[in-house]
Amino acid sequence: MSGPKKIVLAYSGGLDTSVILAWLKETYGAEIVAYTADLGQAEELIPVREKALRTGASSVHIVDLREEFVRDFVFPVLRANATYEAGYLLGTSFARPLDREGAGGGGPRRRRTPSPTARPARATTRCGSS
Repeated sequence: MSGPKKIVLAYSGGLDTSVILAWLKETYGAEIVAYTADLGQAEELIPVREKALRTGASSVHIVDLREEFVRDFVFPVLRANATYEAGYLLGTSFARPLDREGAGGGGPRRRRTPSPTARPARATTRCGSS
């Protein structure tokens, strides 16, 4: 069985995604496409394109998703006052990469295997001010 021909990697420009980009290219010999969602990072995105290409990406997509992110994710979560794990605002899982390249993989992902006795995780909501 051969490995993937193209991998789309959610790329931040940080050390971890730069190392994994080079590792994926070397390990699989695949074309690596760096994908970055612009959610309002401003000047942090300036060096991302050049760094991804220098690290071995064949192409870089920086997609402006600010409006959609706020409209479709931030506002509904804030309106619901959605929380998880005893009161943390549900905000860390907002941004997820989109695959516009038609690749079969999105890079390494952590997969949780629930135990047979575990209850499913769920977001909770609180009404009123705290």
